[in-house]
Amino acid sequence: QVQLVESGGGLVQAGGSRRLSCAVSGTIFSLNTMGWFRQPPGKQREFIATITAGGSTTYADSVKGRFTISRDNAKNTVYLQMNSLKPEDTAVYYCNIYRPGAGWYDYWGQGTQVTVSS
Repeated sequence: QVQLVESGGGLVQAGGSRRLSCAVSGTIFSLNTMGWFRQPPGKQREFIATITAGGSTTYADSVKGRFTISRDNAKNTVYLQMNSLKPEDTAVYYCNIYRPGAGWYDYWGQGTQVTVSS
């Protein structure tokens, strides 16, 4: 059973920064790709960023140059550093794990709310 626990959200002013954390348990974390997703109010969940076991990263166009995904295998934790935040970044942020033969995990964590004020 995989468990994903997001934290670090809160209220941030436009132009500010925030770092989110995702603690992972119940799987061999270091071998898997991890990802961040977000769901703005009234909209569907969308992809933000991924990081592979080898450290390769991908980003959605909307956050390129502003967000950075990283991982600490010793702590079983994935991070999302968010800089130059915009009101459009307001959403509930979720992490997830990608496993070969299974894809993204079907059960999402509680997420963490990020609100960017103008």
